[in-house]
Amino acid sequence: MSTKEYAKFQQVAVTAAQAAGQLIEQAFTQDKNIEFKGKLDLVTATDKACELLIFKSVRDAFPDHKFIGEEGSAAQGFTSDLTDAPTWMVDPLDGTTNFVHRFPFVCTSIALVIRKEIVVGVVYNPIMKELFTAIKGQGALLNGQPIRVSTKNQLDQALLATEVGVSRDTEVMDAIFDRIRSVTSKMRSIRCSGACALNLCSVACGRIDAMYEVGFGGCWDCAAGALMVTEAGGEMLDPSGGPFDIMARRVLGANAHLSKPVAMILASCKSSNKEPQPLRQ
Repeated sequence: MSTKEYAKFQQVAVTAAQAAGQLIEQAFTQDKNIEFKGKLDLVTATDKACELLIFKSVRDAFPDHKFIGEEGSAAQGFTSDLTDAPTWMVDPLDGTTNFVHRFPFVCTSIALVIRKEIVVGVVYNPIMKELFTAIKGQGALLNGQPIRVSTKNQLDQALLATEVGVSRDTEVMDAIFDRIRSVTSKMRSIRCSGACALNLCSVACGRIDAMYEVGFGGCWDCAAGALMVTEAGGEMLDPSGGPFDIMARRVLGANAHLSKPVAMILASCKSSNKEPQPLRQ
């Protein structure tokens, strides 16, 4: 497909993300109508309203495209299988717990995948007014300005991001904190901001030098952010050091100096068979 076609896809995604952002911003300081998908995994009426808005915007523009989204159902036209067909991966509100607690790291994340390759990404934080955009082969932007990953090349000078997640299973938590302890002991410090997509965008713009996460919700959390990282000059890997797989629920994004050293640390850490494992290549 041509760059002009990709730009058309991106403009629809930007318009949808900004419209969803208005809903998020309007509801941000209000009391929330909260439902529970698990003991700690939250969903709000705003999540659902944003996904419906995005779904309608994209479906009206591209009726033949498929969708994979966090709140969507098969009856709405969503799928759990990634094929070669143009497929939108949508997280209407990444950072729902942050949203509930009025912590400003929330965003809408929208990506388009064609032939299993991420070609368009949009991540919008309406609270901080930050719009990250990327088209494959065209670089990554923050509010229209080019961004690049950091140039840090020493682990002890690097800032890392990860997340604790929502599982409170003892075995899983042991694995999570073993990884955190191992990387923190070799790096400057660590941050847990509560939104996978924004952690990846922070790597892309050089605020964070590396991020990893194992066992997040799904491809919708990482697809757009992964494109930001690679288009900003960074690398995407599986935390084990193998190739990044968008469907594996495992992600490591970093600048090219740090990606493999961080992966080596993570590969040596304790793991749990209750966590997602690397998908076979």
